[in-house]
Amino acid sequence: MTTTPRIEIDLEKISHNATKLREIYASKGIGIIGVTKAVCGDPAVADVLVRAGIDTLADSRLENIKRMRQAGVQAQFVLLRSPAPSQAESAVKYADISLNTEFSVIEALSRFAVKTGVTHKIILMVEMGDLREGLLPGALEETVEQVIGQKGIVLVGIGTNLACFGGVKPDEENLGHLSSLARDIEEKFGMTLRYVSGGNSANYDWFMSTPDVGKINNLRLGESIFLGCESLHRKQIPGMSTDALKLVAEVIESKVKPSKPYGDICQDAFGNMPDFSNRGLMRRVILGIGLQDVLVAGLTPRTDIEILGASSDHILIDAKELGLKVGDEVEFNLNYGALLSSMTSPYVAKSYCGGS
Repeated sequence: MTTTPRIEIDLEKISHNATKLREIYASKGIGIIGVTKAVCGDPAVADVLVRAGIDTLADSRLENIKRMRQAGVQAQFVLLRSPAPSQAESAVKYADISLNTEFSVIEALSRFAVKTGVTHKIILMVEMGDLREGLLPGALEETVEQVIGQKGIVLVGIGTNLACFGGVKPDEENLGHLSSLARDIEEKFGMTLRYVSGGNSANYDWFMSTPDVGKINNLRLGESIFLGCESLHRKQIPGMSTDALKLVAEVIESKVKPSKPYGDICQDAFGNMPDFSNRGLMRRVILGIGLQDVLVAGLTPRTDIEILGASSDHILIDAKELGLKVGDEVEFNLNYGALLSSMTSPYVAKSYCGGS
């Protein structure tokens, strides 16, 4: 019997998306870094990205980078968030490049790089309005000057993050500003920045509409590779597969019950005050998966059922006209949050198809 719950991963469709995106962005001179955090650095997926021509992979967790390295994935690895001071040694050991904003952390990276006799590359992140990580633009030049003097450290680029925390759209203004900063740094310090990394899967609309990408020569893509969409409006990118991954859960109870809980109503298990309308009797089906496993709000059923809610270990659905019985499987599409959470859960099995 096939294990449930599980994520079914179509490696062929992921390969198709990765290849297509690499070709799209290369048409205007932009290279891509494959972001593996949504799949927890899964080596099987990482290998597919490498075979599709993406030779640099990025993850925000050193544990995932270590996992890919130990599995023999042949790629250059980028730590996608600034390492904590306590992680500096591991960052130097497992990541070829790290994103940075704090000079004290860069000093720590320098110490461990010198100690181990390696060169660690860094990309300085610049704040462009989304208000997640980033140096303020006015501090960039001084920081570059400081970084250049650090032994064991090589500055290979600058970058920014958009449409993540603050939802700020990549556009001509903010990316034009990043291009100007890159140009100024190259001229002042007599260097060529290998990476001017303008963002992520949210940059698709900007890329398709801009007449000139300026100095932007790199994007960091995860969601568009795995889900086939841009991340501003979650619209499908033409020609991309949007069903490369799906969640499968199993029915563990199927009974006709009232639609409205009865008795005195207080807080539920998560401190919420539930409110249900009375829709009469319905076939209430329970699936053996819950909030401990997946962001339930990010699931879309592939059949005509309705998610009523969830507890730690159960999803409750209105089966409507479907004659779901115990042991039947129910399939869901996932958004980015649901993919991230379910791939992280040790209770959700991972299965693969379409690999070469």
